Amino acid sequence: MLRVSEPSAPSRSRFGAETGYNNYDMRALVTGATGFVGRRLLQSLDHPVVLSRDPERARKLLGDSAEVYDWDPEAEPPSTRCFQDVDTVFHLAGEPIAAGRWNDQRKASILDSRVLGTRHLVRALESLSQRPAVLVSVSAVGFYGDRANQPLDETAGPGNDWLAAVCRGWESEADGAVPLKVRVVRARLGVVLGESGGALAKMLPPFRLGLGGRLGNGRQWMPWVHLDDVVGLLLHAAQNPEIKGPMNVVGPAAVNNLEFTRTLATVLGRPAFFPVPKLALQVLFGEMATVLLASQRVLPRVAERTGYQYRYPTLEAALRAVLTAR
Repeated sequence: MLRVSEPSAPSRSRFGAETGYNNYDMRALVTGATGFVGRRLLQSLDHPVVLSRDPERARKLLGDSAEVYDWDPEAEPPSTRCFQDVDTVFHLAGEPIAAGRWNDQRKASILDSRVLGTRHLVRALESLSQRPAVLVSVSAVGFYGDRANQPLDETAGPGNDWLAAVCRGWESEADGAVPLKVRVVRARLGVVLGESGGALAKMLPPFRLGLGGRLGNGRQWMPWVHLDDVVGLLLHAAQNPEIKGPMNVVGPAAVNNLEFTRTLATVLGRPAFFPVPKLALQVLFGEMATVLLASQRVLPRVAERTGYQYRYPTLEAALRAVLTAR
């Protein structure tokens, strides 16, 4: 059974990482555990079960902090033995969206790793006689597409571009667990800021050289969130039975790309005089440039309504925390 605990002052987990929660009493299974978000999430869980397509690598990375099983998400459901006594599933697995230019092969891999992977996970849940209480399935704010200045809470409908279609299919597969009496949370992640990877790691080199600048016209909204708050929100969702369906995992103070650029430059003490035109982004990244230029003014209404307390409620605080930790 899950024991609900309220957010507290940052504490040290048994793995030594700072968390905003403590006193977890859950047996968790995690997919995508060796990724950027997954590694930080594991630091707040007590000996979770991990499913990995490369279990040897996962064991080297995680040591004895997790129980690792082999699973190819696109091939078949995971073994039912992985779910013994599991009451919480965090599903984070998926091919990175921004790892390179999109071609037909990469787009197929992005789609299949999410849609087929989630379908196979739900089929495994269906075969269990005793199922987990909750599935927290990570999606993305790409669900909303490019929406200009429209405020987007969890009641907003989907966009109509390719990435939005991927997110719709991804979330639809996760909802297949609802008839199984599993509470499903569809966690839509924004741009995650952390010291060990993510979008910020790619932004920092030019900004540190004083060569950073806005993307396109800079007016597109950029839904950011600190990595620690991503973990806090995922745990909050798992432990709060009131939360079901979509939940926006973004910071509470939305900014556009120009504001983000200026804030990052200020924190670094560098100028930001070198904007990257839309055409240059399209030449450099091809179709993937749509992700960089999409405007998504995403609001975390579910998190706010259910009492989540952000550790980093402003962009400047989040960036200073990340850069201090690097």
